[in-house]
Amino acid sequence: MDGPLCVTSRVEIPPAELTWRFSRSSGPGGQSVNTTDSRVELSFDVERSESLPEQLRRRALGRLDGRLVDGVLTVSAQEERSQLRNRAVAREKLAQTLREALAPPPPVRRPTKPSRASQQRRIDEKKRRGSIKRLRGDRGD
Repeated sequence: MDGPLCVTSRVEIPPAELTWRFSRSSGPGGQSVNTTDSRVELSFDVERSESLPEQLRRRALGRLDGRLVDGVLTVSAQEERSQLRNRAVAREKLAQTLREALAPPPPVRRPTKPSRASQQRRIDEKKRRGSIKRLRGDRGD
């Protein structure tokens, strides 16, 4: 639990760069919710991190722009009754969020034109539908 956070095979975040906060949870737990600090907030300063290479940091900052507050990404977990399990959930949430933000961009789609045969099929189908609708009309009797 206290070891480095493994985001990808090449990116690991040391525990010194993670900030934990604990508070009372509103989740399951009955009366013990009012007495235990089982809610967990895990913060990671993306902007000032030394564990991320510069290129990956820029990519993450761009993709997480709406979720960052002063360059810091924060995830919270309060689904479980125990703080220990919520810590594990928060670590996994942070790792998954960073994994998605650091993923390489998808390949650029080359625009293509419809084939001549597909254009012809489309026109033929439109003509067929039009003739069906025309036959439904008033015959003028």
